[in-house]
Amino acid sequence: MANVISKDMVQRVLFLTLFLGILGEATAAVVQDSTAYLSIQGRIVNIRTGNPVIFANVYLAGSNIGTVSNSDGEFIIKIPLLIENKTLVISNIGYRNTELSMDELDPEHNLIKLEPIPIPIEEVTIIHKNARELLNAAVAKIPDNFSRDPVMVTSFYRESIKQNRKYVAVSEAVLDGYKASYTHITDMDRVKIYKGRKSTAVRKMDTIVLKLQGGPQSMFQMDLVKNPAELLEREMMEFYRYEVHGVVSIDDRQAYVISFDQLPEIDVPLYTGKYYIGVDNLAFMGAEFWLNEERIDNASQYMVTRKPPGLRVDIEKANYLVNYRFSNGKWYLAYVRSELIIGIKWKKKLFKSRYTSLSEMAVTNIDPENITRYKFRETTRRSDIFIDQVTDFEDSDFWGEYNIIQPEESIQTAIKRIGRKLKRN
Repeated sequence: MANVISKDMVQRVLFLTLFLGILGEATAAVVQDSTAYLSIQGRIVNIRTGNPVIFANVYLAGSNIGTVSNSDGEFIIKIPLLIENKTLVISNIGYRNTELSMDELDPEHNLIKLEPIPIPIEEVTIIHKNARELLNAAVAKIPDNFSRDPVMVTSFYRESIKQNRKYVAVSEAVLDGYKASYTHITDMDRVKIYKGRKSTAVRKMDTIVLKLQGGPQSMFQMDLVKNPAELLEREMMEFYRYEVHGVVSIDDRQAYVISFDQLPEIDVPLYTGKYYIGVDNLAFMGAEFWLNEERIDNASQYMVTRKPPGLRVDIEKANYLVNYRFSNGKWYLAYVRSELIIGIKWKKKLFKSRYTSLSEMAVTNIDPENITRYKFRETTRRSDIFIDQVTDFEDSDFWGEYNIIQPEESIQTAIKRIGRKLKRN
């Protein structure tokens, strides 16, 4: 078995990289009126272990108002005061839904405990008892489960950076994408910005400007089924151990849960996580993974492409989520989320700043007919810095009355607000 992994291989599997420099021009702060909203903050944990539940859905019942918990299980949701009969719903794969009325919640410091509800694995027929065999079988079934033909996709993308708890950069865009066949590995996904904008309603950064490289292209790169080299290629699988952890229900479908973790003798930062594989068809339904906490101290040397002298950068957390959805007999990429938490400290200063970057993309439309294979010069690249590009695609007429970015609302809520603009085929 291979036991050596090169620096090039590590850099290939780290989806987003960071560009840091000295801040030149400060961004003016804009104060937004929040008097018409009730703000609720809290933290979601596993009732048995006390561990944070990341990427849990938090939404107002009967509405499109919602958000998602972060790497620490924390969330903030703003609810219009005009809405009556407010019930907050918290849900996540493998957990029992929890519903809370506003009377049970405080504006801050709410601790919400979710109860795990895995289905005992004995209740389903096990096709492959060995986790590695089950995973290999799912990879072999990709041509049957995923589209053999290219399709065009419309997506909504958002990218934000917070310094401590204050937003310092927010940008978003509608994307046009050529989604290549899942069976032709050499045919690459291609994505270009259709319309974009960035918010000026943020506070200035202290001294440092932090920007993400990769942007929309990295979101498509996180499609692990299309790009198995990142985690599912046989060569990469040799660096991991796998275990079957039972079955959960996802959208009324049963899915095997296969956990994975890098082998202890591998001393570079790789991933820990879970795959969700359909019981009935062995389709990849989703994956959640994060940089291994025991090796994350070494991650900055691979993820930071540029920084000023005298600045220490620590990658504290890096969490990722990929979901697929079933449509017209095949599975397609549906949602991608990446969250990085970075500690930054000057050599001669006592305290450090904590930055949180969040990138997420939701596919809103799939067109199997009007195929346009974009030229690479028209598309985004992993080396691009999205926030520097997006001003070239601004169009106030396109956004219309929704001309203010609301970074604390979920991406699904933003999509519903501009839904008509996304159906352009």
